[in-house]
Amino acid sequence: MTEALTAPEGTASSPFAGTDVFSLAGWSRLPGFPRPMFDEDVWDLRGIQGRPKHLAAGQLVWDFTKIINPRWRLVAKEMLMAYCAPAHPAVAQLPRAYRTPRALATTARHIPLLAPWLNWLTGQGVASLTEVTQQHCQRYLHFHSKVRDKQGRPLRETSSSQKRAIVTTIMDLAFYGDLFTNDRYQQDFRPWNFAPPSTVAGNAKQAENKTQPVADHILNPLLAACLYIVDVLGPHMVRLLRQVESRPGKIGGNLPRLADLVRALDEHRYLREPLVEIIGRQVDERLARGWDRKDPLLPVNFQALTNRAGCSEFRAPMLTPALRRLTEDTLAEVGLAKPWGRSQPTVPRADTQELVPWTLPLHTRDVQDLEGIARQAALTVIATLSGMRNSELAELLVGCRRTTEIGPGLIRHSIASKIIKGQKLGGRDDEWVVLEEVHRAVALAERLLVAPDPGQSLFGRVSFHSGHTRALLPFVNGPRGQRLGLAPIPDGQVNLRMLRRTLAIELAYRPNGMLAAKIALKHLSVATTEGYTARPGGAQAKLLAEVNEQEQERNLALAAEEFRNYQQGIMPSGPGARDLIAFFHHVDHELTRQAAASPHVRSSDRDLRNLLAKRAGALHLGTANYCWFTDPSKALCLKLAETPDASRPLTGMCDSARCPQATHHPCHRPVWAENVIRTKAFLGSLSRSQKGERVRLQAELDRAQRVLDEIDHAAGPSTR
Repeated sequence: MTEALTAPEGTASSPFAGTDVFSLAGWSRLPGFPRPMFDEDVWDLRGIQGRPKHLAAGQLVWDFTKIINPRWRLVAKEMLMAYCAPAHPAVAQLPRAYRTPRALATTARHIPLLAPWLNWLTGQGVASLTEVTQQHCQRYLHFHSKVRDKQGRPLRETSSSQKRAIVTTIMDLAFYGDLFTNDRYQQDFRPWNFAPPSTVAGNAKQAENKTQPVADHILNPLLAACLYIVDVLGPHMVRLLRQVESRPGKIGGNLPRLADLVRALDEHRYLREPLVEIIGRQVDERLARGWDRKDPLLPVNFQALTNRAGCSEFRAPMLTPALRRLTEDTLAEVGLAKPWGRSQPTVPRADTQELVPWTLPLHTRDVQDLEGIARQAALTVIATLSGMRNSELAELLVGCRRTTEIGPGLIRHSIASKIIKGQKLGGRDDEWVVLEEVHRAVALAERLLVAPDPGQSLFGRVSFHSGHTRALLPFVNGPRGQRLGLAPIPDGQVNLRMLRRTLAIELAYRPNGMLAAKIALKHLSVATTEGYTARPGGAQAKLLAEVNEQEQERNLALAAEEFRNYQQGIMPSGPGARDLIAFFHHVDHELTRQAAASPHVRSSDRDLRNLLAKRAGALHLGTANYCWFTDPSKALCLKLAETPDASRPLTGMCDSARCPQATHHPCHRPVWAENVIRTKAFLGSLSRSQKGERVRLQAELDRAQRVLDEIDHAAGPSTR
């Protein structure tokens, strides 16, 4: 029988007892914040210096009193302290302990995971961790495999990541068991036999990144709307917001007299200024108090009239027959309107470019909502075109924009932030080289702040989902967005991870990506590459690593597609066609040989991809050709540029009709056909005196027509 290892209360002291938490974890404390002691049951860690801005202050108040069993509060404190101080002598000797400090956000999430597990055990009548069995673990995981309402009724399946976190928490109590002084599992108890938490949670192993890109039909109108808001509407929104913020505060003084209100009505008539309209909720309140729905004064804001008269408050008995008659006359003469934005500059509609006022009159609350709309649009542009993570966006501060002149007329834009993921507490300063569109979005976010001070956070804690669904979508898809010609954004999931993956895929699959509809994708690729060159270990280098993975996947798919075309008799054309056909012939022969050697084993797509992998790694996409950059010494572009040692082709100098490594395929036919049509049109428009230009264009036409004929001849009649 295994002897219980639980020490009686009071006979053992925790290795962390009597020490303050900041000293144990090696954290610095901001002045004016408490210094919690390990023995306290509530740790207020909000004073940690270098706290990531994306982490809410409430997540740093660790309340162990939520654990019902007092003995297990010490267990929880010891485990979380071990997460934060892995170099402590009592922790370092544990064979399964984490060897590096866990991220602050990760550790903070363990309280909401640990307390429910321990309290569930208490509810099951378990008084000591030595009584815990695999059956308890399995039942708990089964119960939490469903998200439940307050009555315990299942609503939906729990996410695999949440189930994995639950399993990890239960297992960690076993990994750190030798550290606990008050209670622990039996020494030979191994929850789920220490299988990987992802396996226990039922996560299928993914061969590729499971984060999906934003769907094209969502991305295109989303990015178009956000760029329109940032570049066209943003300055007007800021100007109107400043007007509302500078309005007079609450007016003191006496209640208005009839003469005061008459004077205010006279001003409205003299200035031809409409009376102010109340909001819908106030209309409902008046109806509930007995107002007639057909009363012409039902929507009139008498409080605004009172304020105009320089008085403080309007009361219902003040609406005398005389005032009613004067107000009705004024209303008939000047009309009624919302108070803000009555006369605004015009802007071109997003669809037809017709000039329309950028906004119709708005209530005060509607104007204040514009801030959230503009902020979300700026955030979406920055995230979509830079690939910054949530934690990196949260670290953007006022004054983060950088502009450097790198040559005559050449400007490099960048923004400064911090890398938080995978870094020590406080993060690491980094700089993102970005497009001008991103720079303008950051500038708008700065202007939206009432009093932007250097070092002030631009976005604070980023709640992308909330801003997207509650601010941006209602504006774009509602009457205001439709009046401005914005295409509706369809329903569908959009988050920062998806936007980052979308950017990686768009860069990898250029020049045919959806971003090309609104953004010079070539410039985006250059900006990202500049960021990699400037800081080889920076955040953009990690993004480019994801791009490179996507490029290899793209190249393999294209090479496999062309090989299957070859098998169907659709051949490539161009100077490099003979070499590519010979390679495909070799691959086809090798697949046949493998099938003959193992007749009972079906060949798979993986076999083909393995044979194509090396050649696919040399594939570079041109606008109207494929470049198989297998031998730099043969590359025409490098010869023309006199850079024979370059590791990549210079696609801007490509002459695919002459380069021995270039091939043309049916997918390139539309580009060459359009070139032929356009060149013929130019030739037809030349005058007789432009003989030199006619000779040049005729040579260009002959070249394009020759390439087009070669594509058609190699592809066969079925593809023409």
